[in-house]
Amino acid sequence: MKKVSLTFTFLFSFFGLMAQEEVIQKLESSKDFYANIAQQIWSNPELGYLETESSALLQKTLADAGFTVKTGVAEIPTAFVAEFGSGMPVIGIMAEFDALPGVSQDAVPFPKPLVEGGAGHACGHHLFGTASVAAGIAVKEWMETNGIEGTIRVFGTPAEEGGGGKVYMARAGLVDDVDAMLHWHPSSRNNAGANSSLANISTKFRFYGVASHAAAAPERGKSALDGVEAMNFMVNLMREHVPQETRMHYVITRGGEAPNVVPAFAESYHYVRHPDAEVVKEIFQKMVAAAEGAAQGTQTRMEFEIINGVYNLMPNETLARVMHKNLETVGGVKYDPEELKFAEEMIEGFEGIDVSPADAEKIDPFMVREKGTGGSTDVGDISWLVPTAGLGTATWVPGTSAHTWQAVAAGGTSIGIKGMMVAAKTLALTAMDVFKNPEIADKAKEELTKRQGEGFDYEALVGDRKAPLDYRK
Repeated sequence: MKKVSLTFTFLFSFFGLMAQEEVIQKLESSKDFYANIAQQIWSNPELGYLETESSALLQKTLADAGFTVKTGVAEIPTAFVAEFGSGMPVIGIMAEFDALPGVSQDAVPFPKPLVEGGAGHACGHHLFGTASVAAGIAVKEWMETNGIEGTIRVFGTPAEEGGGGKVYMARAGLVDDVDAMLHWHPSSRNNAGANSSLANISTKFRFYGVASHAAAAPERGKSALDGVEAMNFMVNLMREHVPQETRMHYVITRGGEAPNVVPAFAESYHYVRHPDAEVVKEIFQKMVAAAEGAAQGTQTRMEFEIINGVYNLMPNETLARVMHKNLETVGGVKYDPEELKFAEEMIEGFEGIDVSPADAEKIDPFMVREKGTGGSTDVGDISWLVPTAGLGTATWVPGTSAHTWQAVAAGGTSIGIKGMMVAAKTLALTAMDVFKNPEIADKAKEELTKRQGEGFDYEALVGDRKAPLDYRK
């Protein structure tokens, strides 16, 4: 009996490896097809909630592959859910596709905007969305070929860059029946640890005063800009009295039109971040109190609008270890001579960073980071509701920071495409593992429940407001 059991285990493992290799090879043979899709999105960068053509292209690709696509979900025109199969387990893969303003750049290793002041894919979401679609299609074809039961979904999630599309999709219940959620992000490294991020509330504070001639009749004016500056001063004083891990930053988006006119309107845009969403809520209330005090002191009127609010990313070690194993199977990014020349020229411009083009081939060791550092993501809200795991791949030259012209440039080359395909393969293999071994999802759910804590009840940080579809206009 023991010999039969060992033989069965060997055969299951052998055929599993064969299936993995077939999916990897099939995705590799489709690289040019997906590179063309990514290039179309890169060449037409669309800002958050305005990604009409990018979303439509990804939806068409999925529909042509046999997915049923629902568009305009959560009252967001560019959001979609594409589905194949039925029953459990339900595995989701998230796809982003929005660009950033003011970072237009050609695919060259030196600054060269394509459109002065125009948008660009400085966070690589053209690669993000395309890889997720590629992975979803690869898993769907594997399910068909092997008679695998369950449901694969691709979630088209707009406006990650400050618009919080996933928050509204989560609030609408679109992920309530999902057993495991997978995602990835362009990077300058290859890693798949159990990571966290910072919770964040971003808000626009608007002050209304009375215009007047600043020299002839200043006493008749009430400066809205004074309200903004008074608030900002108080927020800066708060920095000494918030927890160490807090991050607060702002810009003045409207400060008046001419020095000789007392501004009747002014606006500032504030972020408050912390590894714990509950702490963010508390600091935000202090920020609102500062704004109210500023309005009272300057005899202006104040109103505020929450633009975005996201939870900290909930790490899931169970799912992340499966993702890491598959990333090691797929391997990193290897440069050809032309790509190596591009990378070397770009790295020459980095100051104080000790990196090598060969770093793109390396896979970082598995790590668990319980507390978030750096930025924020609307994946956070999803991760508090569904076991979630993600990875980063070297779509950018080692040493590159996100939201830079260097990220746009590399993302428009074959370097970006190679990293994109590493992600697509890793996502596909991870989804396959969960389909083949549903106990992975069960264990991941147990971990999520433990991390949520007793009595957790999800409440979106944006409240009941609708998605700010015009926040980039």
